[in-house]
Amino acid sequence: MAGSTRWSRVVLAGALTGAVMVAFGTRGGGEEDAPARVSVVPERIDIPSLGIKAPLMKLGVTGGRIDLPPYEKPGTAGWVEDSVVPGDEGPAVILGHVDTKTAPAVFYRLKEIKEGQAIKVVRSDGKVAHYRVDSVEQTSKTRFPADKVYLEDGLRLITCGGEFDRDDGEYRDNFIVYATLVGA
Repeated sequence: MAGSTRWSRVVLAGALTGAVMVAFGTRGGGEEDAPARVSVVPERIDIPSLGIKAPLMKLGVTGGRIDLPPYEKPGTAGWVEDSVVPGDEGPAVILGHVDTKTAPAVFYRLKEIKEGQAIKVVRSDGKVAHYRVDSVEQTSKTRFPADKVYLEDGLRLITCGGEFDRDDGEYRDNFIVYATLVGA
């Protein structure tokens, strides 16, 4: 991915995400919920069928936009901390780059994932959340399915995909994996 505008459509989706989360109250209750919420975090994602074992970092929302993992850490994916901790009930969202200017990144092989394959998320409390892939979707960034991604239960893995637009310096699509929790 290249260019400063490559994530402009993802940023738009992030802004929509913030609005959806506020509108539907998915963030939780008041401040009294905050300490319990941050005590457990996802630490690593494993996708055995693809050979992916990657550390996770927290991604916040700044100015209504979801922060992204730094390009300097291409092997790291990010958990959107406004989503639920994987293994808990609700929508859990993990983002990762497909590539950098010079090399593949953490979710480069994500487009190879198949329905029924396993995804594991290791948590800081020692639990491992086990998911099964239900479906995959490649969609234009201009038609990002925010409700489906940010309101429905399950794990969502998101990266860029499709054709790279050299004029805009970004991929035109998002590739999204939808998975259901099958055990912890």
